[in-house]
Amino acid sequence: MRTARLTSPATTPTGPGAAGGAAPVVLVAHGSRDPRAADATRALARAVSAARPGTQVWASWLDHTEPGPTEVLRGLAVAGHRRAVLVPLLLTAAYHHRVDIPAAVSAAVRAESPLTVRVTDVLGPADGTVDPGLLAGLRRRLAEVRPGRFDALVLAAAGTRDARARRSVGQAADALGAEFGVPCRVAYASAAPPAAGVAVSRLRAAGARRVAVSAYFLAPGLFHDAVTEAARAAGAVAVSAPLTDAPELVEVVLRRVDDESSGHVVAAAG
Repeated sequence: MRTARLTSPATTPTGPGAAGGAAPVVLVAHGSRDPRAADATRALARAVSAARPGTQVWASWLDHTEPGPTEVLRGLAVAGHRRAVLVPLLLTAAYHHRVDIPAAVSAAVRAESPLTVRVTDVLGPADGTVDPGLLAGLRRRLAEVRPGRFDALVLAAAGTRDARARRSVGQAADALGAEFGVPCRVAYASAAPPAAGVAVSRLRAAGARRVAVSAYFLAPGLFHDAVTEAARAAGAVAVSAPLTDAPELVEVVLRRVDDESSGHVVAAAG
């Protein structure tokens, strides 16, 4: 893999040089063929940068969009940085978090220039705890499309075969339902049942008349489109937009950056 040319971070740093100051932040998204997804990641990177002046913030992707995290990290090392913080833009700690991201970081720290990378927890529930900022972001998106009341919710996620990851989605759904004082059921766009339309239909069959769907997505794309279509066809009164660059999500990212007690560190000797 070629070394990244570091010419276009989300912000141009004005503080100390590469060896000092705040460690650069590398955001890593899953990646999608849909260009809207990459645009959303770039928007989040710009928002994080604006909230943390003087810190370089880089967007990267595991697939479909360049640059990848290995490329960015190697470029930072070549530019003289000795440490970086990598934030997985993921809502569950499934395969991409367990396999793809560690492989990308390991490939970077094996480069000639020494680099220490702290990989933070994902943005979804860590150790069973749902970040209040994540819930606030979901509330914001729901309020934007359905400011009135509803009597049931569906939390629609992308989907995973990882049982632990699905449990974390369930934890987020329970917390969101408690916030509104209504039942909240989980649905998935792929890999696991039930689908969003099925979840909406079940709630309506149980007596709910105003069912809203909260999109548990960081970016728009085909999965969110499919969830929206199926949920509306089943009678949902609203489907929220993905979190994208919501201010509350920016706060979650920065909490991950600042929490040095979480995540893990990968280091290479010089």
